Amino acid sequence: MTETHATISPGTPVFPAGRYGRRRAPGGARRRTLLAALVLLVLVVGLSLISLRLYRQYGDPLYDAQVITYTDITESQVVVDFRVRVPEGGSAICVLRARDRAGVEVARDEVTVTASPGDRHVGARHRLGTSARPFIGEVLRCRAPA
Repeated sequence: MTETHATISPGTPVFPAGRYGRRRAPGGARRRTLLAALVLLVLVVGLSLISLRLYRQYGDPLYDAQVITYTDITESQVVVDFRVRVPEGGSAICVLRARDRAGVEVARDEVTVTASPGDRHVGARHRLGTSARPFIGEVLRCRAPA
């Protein structure tokens, strides 16, 4: 009978077999890094697409609206004066709303405004008929006409 003994160099720790689990195969860290990079890439692309969609829907810098004043507040109306920046000589569709003191929407309307040729700013006035006494009149957003 021949016995084979592994040669262990002095100073090398000896671990009992099976006590600490199996040794990791080489290359496992590379697979995990690749998987993490792939997940990160998918996450970045997904967030970019969502951001682009939301920007196109809500953040068009060519159509910037600003409320100048809201006046003539009665039990059933508010008059909103506003200004819109549009492409030169262009037009915009703006969504206006009125809210009561509690913040509940009491009116909403779409208004089309058109700039004079060579002009980039349009001043407009619109009367919103309301279902209750309004507290504030607002321009929610403006966009290009379809």
